[in-house]
Order: sequence, then C-alpha cells, then structure tokens
Amino acid sequence: MTSDSNKYTWEEAVQWLKDQPDQQELVRAAFYDDPLLEAAKRYADSSEWNAIRELLPDSRGKALDVGAGRGIATYALAMDGWQVTALEPDSSALVGTGAIHSLSEQAGLNIDVVETWGESLPFENGSFDFVHCRQVLHHANDLSGLCSELARVLKIGGMLIATREHVISRAEDLDLFLEGHPLQALYGGEHAYLLSEYKNAIQSSGFRLSKVLNPFESDINLYPQTQKDIKSSIAKRLHVPAYMIPELFLSLYGGMCNTPGRLYSFVARRTE
Repeated sequence: MTSDSNKYTWEEAVQWLKDQPDQQELVRAAFYDDPLLEAAKRYADSSEWNAIRELLPDSRGKALDVGAGRGIATYALAMDGWQVTALEPDSSALVGTGAIHSLSEQAGLNIDVVETWGESLPFENGSFDFVHCRQVLHHANDLSGLCSELARVLKIGGMLIATREHVISRAEDLDLFLEGHPLQALYGGEHAYLLSEYKNAIQSSGFRLSKVLNPFESDINLYPQTQKDIKSSIAKRLHVPAYMIPELFLSLYGGMCNTPGRLYSFVARRTE
C-alpha cells in the first residue's frame, strides 16, 4: 500500500482488477492478462499496433519506449526491428521493470531497461531516432517539462508518437472523468489535459505536429474497437450499408466528441 491507507500502489490496483471476475474483458483489453508473452504477442498483432506501425519511419534505429509498463509496446517495437530502450519508473513484476525483464528473457529479445521517470531522462541529447509513449503524457506532473525532455533525447528529425492520451474540453470535466475511471479510486494516479495543453506543450518543446488523431480517427484510439466497428454501428442506426459511412464522417464525428477523458494520439517531428 501507499502512505495513504485508502490508496493502492499501481501494481496492487491492477492486481485487484485482475482478481475481479466481472472485469476480465477490461483486463484483456488493457493487456494485463497472463501469460505476459501471449499478451505482448496479441498487442503486436492488434489493430492498435498495426495502425501505429503505419505511421513509423521505414528505417529502423534506436527507439525509446517511455512509460513502458509491462513492456507490450517495447516487445512490438523490438519485434519490428527497433533497438529498444524501455523506460519505466515502477519496479514491479506485474506492471513494471520486473515484467519487462521477464518478457525480454522469455522472448529472447535484447532490450535495455531503465527504471526512472520521464521528466528527467538519463540520456544524452539526440540519443534516439524514435520516442514512443503509450498513455503517458496525461500522467505528467509537468507536461511541458516532459515534452521538452522527449525532444532533447531525440535526434533532429526524429519522431515522437504519443498515443491514447485522455482529453477534456473544460477544466471542470476532469472530475467527471476521474469519477468514471475504474482504478482512480484505488490508486489515484489518473489525469487528463485540454487538447490545447497537449498541443502547446508538444509544439513549444521543439516539435512540429504532423498528426493529431481524434477519438474516431484511428484504430489507435478505438482499440479494442476498430473504425470498421464504428462504421457498422452508425450504419445500423442510420439503416444504411456500412460502406456508405466515409472515414471523413468518422473524423468529423470524433472532432465533435466531448466525452471527458476521450482518447487522442499525437505524431510529431523534432525540428530544433
């Protein structure tokens, strides 16, 4: 437990979730299920990762996976040919560096694992060709400081992809999002920012934003659903064939969405 007797550690919160019979669908969707190697393989084959893969540079080099958790994206990057460093502050065997070490050994992958926070990265300037963050930026206490560190360790022209970040439309929407989060009451570590705050923090850190993907604009944000699933759902309500629902409609629909905590993803290049 943490110093607050009413709060769990992140590891304890995830273990609690795994122990709930009625939460197994969420456990699997979040890739907290075991065996870990099978969960990682499923992520590497998922619609989410396939959509990310389409955005990645053709040439493979050094990648930093920030907030790597139990290593599912680290595994996917390594399997795709990247030389990966996994950064994760939690040491646990369930959702931290212990899990990443275990996954690396089971998969026979050479992965560097560094146990620290993203706000102060222990790497030299321009150390990486690519930085990946999955559900990381919204946890930052200093969003601009974190983005500046991510830019610092990237080479000029290097790519940042930050995925599945929680967005709110108004500051007062934060409490609504937190009240509905399944683990917030246990460990208290969730957060969300305004879309403008994400964009300003990224752009002011020396990045040029090339894509800002709204909730329905990519399978990255929709997983475990897909754009195909959403089109089918909308088509059913409109009593039309799914092929008549264009992706432009999904883009416009996603841009109008104001659900507190909805997911956005960002793609950027370091320019300075």
